[in-house]
Formats: sequence, C-alpha cells, structure tokens
Amino acid sequence: MEDKRIDSVHSTVFKESVSLEGKTTKIEGYDFNQGVDYSKLLKSMLSTGFQASNLGEAMEIVNEMLDWRLSDETITEDCSEEEKDPDYRESVRCKVFLGFTSNLISSGVRDTVRYLTEHHMVDVIVTTTGGIEEDLIKCLAPTYKGDFSLPGAELRSRGLNRIGNLLVPNDNYCKFEDWIIPIFDQMLKEQLEENVLWTPSKLIARLGKEINNESSYIYWAYKNKIPVFCPGLTDGSLGDMLYFHSFRCPGLVIDVVQDIRAMNGEAVHASPRRTGMIILGGGLPKHHICNANMMRNGADYAVYINTAQEFDGSDSGARPDEAVSWGKIRGSAKTVKVHCDATIAFPLLVAETFTSRWKKSVNIKA
Repeated sequence: MEDKRIDSVHSTVFKESVSLEGKTTKIEGYDFNQGVDYSKLLKSMLSTGFQASNLGEAMEIVNEMLDWRLSDETITEDCSEEEKDPDYRESVRCKVFLGFTSNLISSGVRDTVRYLTEHHMVDVIVTTTGGIEEDLIKCLAPTYKGDFSLPGAELRSRGLNRIGNLLVPNDNYCKFEDWIIPIFDQMLKEQLEENVLWTPSKLIARLGKEINNESSYIYWAYKNKIPVFCPGLTDGSLGDMLYFHSFRCPGLVIDVVQDIRAMNGEAVHASPRRTGMIILGGGLPKHHICNANMMRNGADYAVYINTAQEFDGSDSGARPDEAVSWGKIRGSAKTVKVHCDATIAFPLLVAETFTSRWKKSVNIKA
C-alpha cells in the first residue's frame, strides 16, 4: 500500500513534459569569454529571459518594421497601376509613429530623439507640451543632474525645479519667456494681416524654425518636414506663455480641430504603407497615436516601453492586446510591451535597430 502511494507521489512530482525542443528559444545569456561585442550582447537579450527578452522582441519588431517594403506583399487585383510597379513597391516603407512623454526630453533621451529626426528615421511624432518646451529650453540653458531625494521646500527657496533626479533652474523658464513672446507677437501679426490659421503642429514647426539650433529635435523635425503633434499644447510652460500673452496681446488663435484632422490623416492615408508605433511612456502621446491608427483598423506593429501597470485600468498601463480590442492595433500585428525605464531601454533599442540599419545603408552607398 505504501509503495503504491509513493509511486503516485513520484508520478505527480516527476510529471512527464512535452518537448519544447525546436519550438521556442532556449534561455542563455551572453558569454563574456568571447570578449565584448555590443551588438551580440544586445542580440543576446532575446534569449536572456524576463524584460531582457521583451527588449529583444522589441528590437526584432522594430527591425521588421524598418525592413518592410510593399514588395513583400502579394499584388492584389484592386491595387493601382502604380502599386504594381516593382520600383515603386520597393520604395514604399512602413510609416513610423514615435510618441514620448516630456520627462524623456528632460533627460538625455532627447539626443536619441534628435538623432532619429535629424536622419528622418521616423515619420510622425506625438508628445506632450513638456516634450516641446524642454527641447527648446535646453537650447537656451542646460538641465542638471540632481537627486530623487532632494527636499522640495529647499529647492523651491533656491529657484530650482526637480524632475525626478534632474534639476531645472527657474531662470531657464525666464529665458524661454524672453525668447518665445516676440514669436507669439509675430504669429499674431501674421494671423491678423495674412489670415494665417495656426495649429499646434504649425506652431511647433515655427518654433523649430526660430530656434535654429542643431541640438534640437524640433529644429530637425521642421527641417525634415516631420509633423510634431501636441494635442495638450496648453498643459505646461508653453501654456503659461500663451496665457500671459493673451493678456498682453489678446487674439492669438490656435486651432486644434485642424490638427486632429491632420493627425488622423497620417494614419488614414498611410495605405498602402503599413504603420508602426513606438511609444515611450503612456498618457496622451500613447493614446493619441493608437487612436489615430484606429481610423485605419489598427497599426501593424507596436512597441511600448513604460513602467505603468494595467491593474488600475489606465491606458498608460494597458498592454497592446487591450488596444487590439479597440481596433487600434490589428489582431495580426507584431507587438510587445517592455516593462522598463525608457531611458535605459530606448537608446539600446535604437542602437540595434535604426542605427545599425543606417550604418549598413551608409556602407552600401560608400
């Protein structure tokens, strides 16, 4: 009797497994005995496990996004004559939407975004107001490293604003006011005398032109005609400047309706291109990009990088599959969410995707 019980326990503990050989990735990390090869190290993330594997999947998805051409698809009966042309089909690439929150522009990730816009590696940008003003302010004065634990009351008495472990002197915003108010004056003049209809994206492009500084991603977006959308334009220092300007010189009008038409149009008129979303952080940029892609029955690729959780029902924390239920991402799409601080993950992602592709194209041309 006891032997039968032990046999039963043994069979329970040592239950036979189905074979996974050849069906999924074996977990193994990078072997430093082979020296330090950063490209191989980044590629090894896929087989490392946990969020390293999610980052590895993100790299694969972005590379697929960048490699896609219309020529990869079967020619359909209803396509135009132009879409049947082999050269045209080879030239049609995926439209890439990039979204990010303001804190990432406050951080050094601003330089990564600037690199992408400088080389026209993305097609549409969506950010918050801080993601606009912090870029411009850094052209006027620097942001400094501080500490998460610095006491707020002491910092306030010294005129220092804290963003996580970054410090922004309040004088930076004074310099921003001195720079931007004359631009608003000129915009109002053009509105009254030339009937210029200003929208948030047109305003942002104008600021990119006026800053005329190659360290600014907004400058490069203006120069490369990459639209930058910011539906919450008044929620930040830029909004403060518009507020004070409305008392000083009333009348400047910024039309948000024209911008929602333009933003949704970027997705609606993307066909026959595929669309891909790379979204850093959550909130407004994440939803605005996803919602625009709903207008075309969903994006084909989606990479989220943020630390938000989904248990509170927030859109910020929602995984890609929730967006599938809304039609914002296609059911057939390649998607991943990387649960990680974007200041760590995004530069690594860019290194193994956009930069590696760009270097290859430069070498081919050479």
